[in-house]
Amino acid sequence: MHRVASAGNTGNSVRPRKEKRLTYVLNDAYDTKHCAGINCLAVLKSSVPDGQDFLFTGSRDGRLKRWELAEDSATCSATFESHVDWVNDAVLAGGSTLVSCSSDTTVKAWNCLSDGTCIRTLRQHSDYVTCLATAEKNSNIVASGGLGGEVFVWDLEAALAPLSKSGDAMEDDCSNGTIGSGNSLPITSLRTIGSSNNISLHTTQSPGYVPIAAKGHKESVYALAMNDSGTLLVSGGTEKVVRVWDPRSGSKTMKLRGHTDNVRALLLDSTGRFCLSGSSDSMIRLWDLGQQRCVHSYAVHTDSVWALASTPTFSHVYSGGRDLSLYLTDLATRESILLCTKEHPILQLALHNDGIWVATTDSSVHRWPAEGRNPQKVFQRGGSFLAGNLSFSRARASLEGSTPVPVYREPSFSIPGTPGIVQHEILNNKRHVLTKDAAESVKLWEITRGIVVEDYGQVSFEKKKEELFEMVSIPSWFTLDSRLGSLSVHLDTPQCFSAEMYSADLNIIGKPEDDKVNLARETLKGLLAHWLTKRKQRFGSHAPSNGDISSVKDISARSFITHSRVEVDGNAENDSLVYPPFEFSSDSPPSVITEGSQSGPWRKKVTELDGTEDEKDFPWWVLDCVLNNRLPPRENTKCSFYLQACEGSAFQILTQGKLSAPRILRIHKVVNYVVEKMVLDKPLDGINLDSAFGPGGDGSFRSGSKPWQKLKPSIEILCNNQILSPEMSLATVRAYIWKKSEDLVLNYRVLQGR
Repeated sequence: MHRVASAGNTGNSVRPRKEKRLTYVLNDAYDTKHCAGINCLAVLKSSVPDGQDFLFTGSRDGRLKRWELAEDSATCSATFESHVDWVNDAVLAGGSTLVSCSSDTTVKAWNCLSDGTCIRTLRQHSDYVTCLATAEKNSNIVASGGLGGEVFVWDLEAALAPLSKSGDAMEDDCSNGTIGSGNSLPITSLRTIGSSNNISLHTTQSPGYVPIAAKGHKESVYALAMNDSGTLLVSGGTEKVVRVWDPRSGSKTMKLRGHTDNVRALLLDSTGRFCLSGSSDSMIRLWDLGQQRCVHSYAVHTDSVWALASTPTFSHVYSGGRDLSLYLTDLATRESILLCTKEHPILQLALHNDGIWVATTDSSVHRWPAEGRNPQKVFQRGGSFLAGNLSFSRARASLEGSTPVPVYREPSFSIPGTPGIVQHEILNNKRHVLTKDAAESVKLWEITRGIVVEDYGQVSFEKKKEELFEMVSIPSWFTLDSRLGSLSVHLDTPQCFSAEMYSADLNIIGKPEDDKVNLARETLKGLLAHWLTKRKQRFGSHAPSNGDISSVKDISARSFITHSRVEVDGNAENDSLVYPPFEFSSDSPPSVITEGSQSGPWRKKVTELDGTEDEKDFPWWVLDCVLNNRLPPRENTKCSFYLQACEGSAFQILTQGKLSAPRILRIHKVVNYVVEKMVLDKPLDGINLDSAFGPGGDGSFRSGSKPWQKLKPSIEILCNNQILSPEMSLATVRAYIWKKSEDLVLNYRVLQGR
């Protein structure tokens, strides 16, 4: 079973879920920026003088971006969106292919100069994929490593070859313009190891392409490096050793011991003779693979080393990590100098001309001066120290106060990101979410529209939460997380269909005020409005799902055989009408993350869906709701209660025990009910208030609609001796006034002197 079924699904991700989930990710208006830490960098240098250079960034927000670089500017020219969890690493293979890996267990290949098109999704890993390596002079080879000790070596030409009709062991990507979009490459699913979602489109499946597995790691792999020709692969991880492989066969050639903690970064020189490693033990080590030993240790950092970059001649190394510092070290003389210190741990480095790009846990990327062509220039400024060869020597020096002074105070250029969300709270109305971001800014989001309705600036999150408290009780119909730096809203059936509100409370004009509105159904209609329009343009209003199967109605009918009862929404004539409280912004449309019956989870902006997506891509229950107006059976939509006269009251109405009404029924409807029974002196026949409370079980006593209302006495309803506001719902009374598990008891009395 895959660890990650959808974005941020961390808590119960190992347990298989009955039905597939639909998640939507709310995007900030600044879509050209990352909104979470930057895990990886890759520079594509132009092959012609004065040509266009590009920087590629991969983020914890699940996306990659391409930046067109000029002397002092960087323009986002493409966003690569398909991964459903953190992007952990990215490498360039040749001049046109970008390869990325993610915590969603996949490796993806992209045309790096396209508008963000994913060529192929490779599903061989069974856990998070943490790192990649490629050969400088053999762009056909890419290695991927991850948790669980898995290392695979991919022949890109074979892996990305057009899929044959018989079905191969990969899948055509299902989230960047290629889901069933008439693309010449049919969708199939990669045979995943230990995965349950490897349903193939074709029954006659050929073995297909399978990468070379480098087997031997007993624990997780966090770092990989390859020499220029692709004849040598090194790997490191939580085993604390550096392993050396022949990537052509996947066989082990040697194991190098010396580090005392996780090996987090590796570099090989162009020949494959020397290897540099950075570890969580705070040490950098230089290995001679010919001699199979460590020839130098450098105690430069005071904490974990997470990133390394070397000059082309392998004479100097730039290193960064958890101690927030970037150092330059001369590997021959052991001379080291602090280039800069910032407020975020350093995750990856990329040299570019005379500068170095630095990626951190912040959403911004900075370029610092590095003198990459002539590093000795930096040492001429003074302030260097001699790197010891024992980690405690560096720690002791820092404790004694001999902290080096950074050479540079500010970066030469920055690509700003937007601060990621670090705290969130769902408010009681279950439509608003209060968030705080990394810059301490507090905002109020309306999740049924995907927008910020109020930006409070830097205020106290707790005080604002108290200020916005409302005494209302609405069932929890979604779950939330901010793992991707923005809000991910998760919808699971049937729980998501548990919340209803009256149209009057949502200020929907032109709809009877007593009509019940299902929040999840209307949200799904709003999310998929663009898809539905495209679908109707493509197929007409009664379209088959994909030409080859009869229709979604058949699919859902088959799926519903196990259910005893299906609810069809009565308002079918408004089938595709999207009400204003559920209209999503077209300026910053949300992205949807989900999966259907085939090919695994995918992510795409709702405005980029083309109408061809069907039950292979979406969960059947989503299509059944949006296309057929059907909701699954739901529990707890009713509230049972007893209605009794207050002690000593002269007026009584005859009731026969327990009553039942929708949870959202307002107290003023109970008042109307009491008045009608009192004035007409009509005993209650039956114990269900559905009919008594009007059509659909909600009662529709409107002023002036019945003759007895001219004689209407004034009635108060109480619970636990507390007078109830007419606008309260039964659910709110039960949650905040009654506060007991047994059936609610309401009392009524006639106001004196009326």
